[in-house]
Amino acid sequence: MKKFLAEFKEFAIKGNIFDLAIGVIIGAAFNAIVKSLVDDILMPFIGMLLGGHDFSSLALQVGNAQIKYGMLIQNIVNFLITAMGLFVIVKVLAKLRDINSKKVTEEKEEEPEAKPDDVVLLEEIKDILSQIKDK
Repeated sequence: MKKFLAEFKEFAIKGNIFDLAIGVIIGAAFNAIVKSLVDDILMPFIGMLLGGHDFSSLALQVGNAQIKYGMLIQNIVNFLITAMGLFVIVKVLAKLRDINSKKVTEEKEEEPEAKPDDVVLLEEIKDILSQIKDK
């Protein structure tokens, strides 16, 4: 049991769990926005184009059961928009990460390496000796 708790503590402290929690929270907020976009804007507009149908009320009555296929259509549209939005966000973030890593690489290449102190001292001695020799 102690080993299990130690492993869990290490997992929780690593930071990945915080990244995951932030991702879940942002994903839930993004899903709420997409759901509102689909339910309140797109589906009424699509319904209007198809003759004033309200997709959320479309259903088949089978005995005492009601199969709400309109909600399925609405949820499929919701899923497709969410998936497309997340795909675009991931692509943009990957592009930004690539641009940032290229800048860091270019900055490292531009910075000349500092010479060690002993090399600088030897170069100064060499310059002084060459000046004495030329005189």
